[in-house]
Amino acid sequence: MRNKFSKYICFILFFLSISSTSYAVKEAGEFRKKESKTPHANFFVTNDITNIKTPEDNPDNSVEEIVFSADEMTSDDKQGIVTAKGNVEIEYNNMRLKTDKLIYNQKSDIVTAVGNVKMHTSDGAIIYSDEVSLSDNMSVGEMHNIKMLMRDKSHVIAGTFRKKDNQTKVLTDATYTACDLCEGKLPLWEVSARKVQHDERTKNVNYNNAILKFKGVPAFYTPFLTHPDPTVKRRSGLLPPTFGSSSYLGTLFQPRYFWAVNDQTNVIFSPIFSNKKDPVWGGAYKQYFYNSFIDISGSYLKDNEENRPTNRGNLFVKGIYDINDYWRMKYDWKYVSDYIYLKDLNLPYDSDAWLTSNIAFERFSGRDYTSVEAYYYKMLSYNLHQYNQQQFREINNHKPIVAPLIDAEFYSDPDSYGSYFKNEFNGASIYHRSGSQTQRLTSINSWELPLTSTFGEKYRFVASLKSDAYYVKKYDYLPNDRYTGTTTRFFPQAGVEWRLPFVRASEDSRQIIEPVIVAVLAPDGGNKINKIPNEDSEDVYFDDTNVLDLNRYAGYDRNDSGSRISYGLRWNSYGDIFGRTSAFVAQSLERNKDSSFMESLDNKDKKNLSDFVGRINAQPNKYLDLNYRFRLDNKTMKAKYNELNTSFGPSFLKANVSYIFLQGNTHYNNLYSERKELYTSLSSDISQYWSVSVYNLRDLTSNSRGNLEHGGTLSYNDECFGWNLVVRKYNSSNPNLENDYEFTMTFYLKTIGSFGS
Repeated sequence: MRNKFSKYICFILFFLSISSTSYAVKEAGEFRKKESKTPHANFFVTNDITNIKTPEDNPDNSVEEIVFSADEMTSDDKQGIVTAKGNVEIEYNNMRLKTDKLIYNQKSDIVTAVGNVKMHTSDGAIIYSDEVSLSDNMSVGEMHNIKMLMRDKSHVIAGTFRKKDNQTKVLTDATYTACDLCEGKLPLWEVSARKVQHDERTKNVNYNNAILKFKGVPAFYTPFLTHPDPTVKRRSGLLPPTFGSSSYLGTLFQPRYFWAVNDQTNVIFSPIFSNKKDPVWGGAYKQYFYNSFIDISGSYLKDNEENRPTNRGNLFVKGIYDINDYWRMKYDWKYVSDYIYLKDLNLPYDSDAWLTSNIAFERFSGRDYTSVEAYYYKMLSYNLHQYNQQQFREINNHKPIVAPLIDAEFYSDPDSYGSYFKNEFNGASIYHRSGSQTQRLTSINSWELPLTSTFGEKYRFVASLKSDAYYVKKYDYLPNDRYTGTTTRFFPQAGVEWRLPFVRASEDSRQIIEPVIVAVLAPDGGNKINKIPNEDSEDVYFDDTNVLDLNRYAGYDRNDSGSRISYGLRWNSYGDIFGRTSAFVAQSLERNKDSSFMESLDNKDKKNLSDFVGRINAQPNKYLDLNYRFRLDNKTMKAKYNELNTSFGPSFLKANVSYIFLQGNTHYNNLYSERKELYTSLSSDISQYWSVSVYNLRDLTSNSRGNLEHGGTLSYNDECFGWNLVVRKYNSSNPNLENDYEFTMTFYLKTIGSFGS
């Protein structure tokens, strides 16, 4: 365990360690009072205060330079004492020492600073002391009544500090705190020790009788404590443990041991001991190589419950390997024994419906990019199993393995007109557990020319040809219509985009209105949906993000066929009147109302005009932030998609409202149910340090499950201490999670660490 409590030792030692040599001034026997407004002179480090080194003696600056000044300097040749008085100041190596009086006894080799000693260290700390004494060629030192203000505003107070000739430093009656110190008030917390010892040889800091106090009341005591000093970057040892409880494990305790195998490798052992289950053996391994790294974590549990497997566990492996200057390999492999193991132990990815593993080879060269990937999936969705077991089995039995997935993009250099070519290649081999297969090779060759007219119009001309070759096996387009064989298709497309921004500026605002028109020319049909399965374009959406795109599908298996014109209007305002506000609305006019994309959207009314889509973003002042996205029926203006997120009010009482509505789709190729949820929250900064918040997530559909989740947070945070209490309640179809409460309590001691449950 490391903390800033040990750092102050190294600050002081750094000042003392530079004293393996002494300091010289020219002609030591001729000191006199100086009243110059700039009483500074340049001197150099030597081994004898009477051995003078001037800039002329060191033209190559081979010795360290110091700056020394004082109001008065005297020398007693008989006693061998040099004394500097009044505003004594020494600057050396980004450090500065100020004192009222500095005495150097040449016979005993003792340097003493007396009265209002103030030292600025190279790390930004400030040290105050009544007296500093250095001896034995400055290898031994002592300081009294030390007060230190660290760079992060934390404080160290000690009675004495001694540096011994065996490279051991000792502090007595030492106290450390990160809290502000107010006269007459105890800090909220402090760490004190009777003796703190630092050994330079072992780089250890040892404490005797260390006590953690809250408002002067002891809360934790240990007779002996040791940890590495701040110069040690990593070392084997115990990490702060975790404790808590859960309905599955009961009361649990998780110690953690960090093993620094070498400078590039570390291992963490983190078993979990509980009163309900056998130990959960867990850990992590991480190693860095010259051109790669690997990160492995996992756990194992032998379970005796009837509805659980006997041998349960998980293993996550990820890493990157730089093959050369252009190619790299990255991998992320995830294994779990059963769908609910991650939820039982509250491990990463416990809320994911799918656990995805992949490996990829990537090449980067200028603007060109190439990747070769493979994907494997494991289904974890317990909720889907409870709601629709048949659909769960169908999806699980149709689970794919993708190997390989190839993607390559190549860009040419722009010509004198600014036009350039883009060549895109994509290939995929997909194998389903049901036995169906798909192999695809796609090539898209396109040309693009951006132009700006003298009138300010912005054009973008695009022409492309997409070519596909497929081999499919056991593709069931309809229940009694299975296809196996090869298929090819060619899809040309051309488009032009036109924009013309209009700007209106005044003294306190600027508004920009920009109409946009996109015209696309493409043939109808040609998707061959009875021979080509839809593997990557099932997630069809139509909103403000893709209404102006040439291809509105997310993948390659479906072509956005048919000609159309899309048009929209953007408005932006910046300034004092509307603050930062923007709006956008758009619509598409399809030449063929039976286009593949419109059909995928369940276009029951066979409309040529698409729905209206758009967004509004408004920040008129610091008390309101609104974001709204929508999709409205072009005839009835009935909402098919709404998403609202707004926050309003001052920090004393701030409200947040989020609402999402997504109309269900009953199309045979794109099934999903209606979604309607409302999230509300209230937060308040009660005082400078205290804050509270509550929230609720509710299902508003016709077969509503009511409140899906609700909870709250109570927090306290000041300059040195933090405390958070989080309470949540879930309503889940999972019988192991239904109506479960989750409590999390965390304490933070700033600059030292945190612990919680």
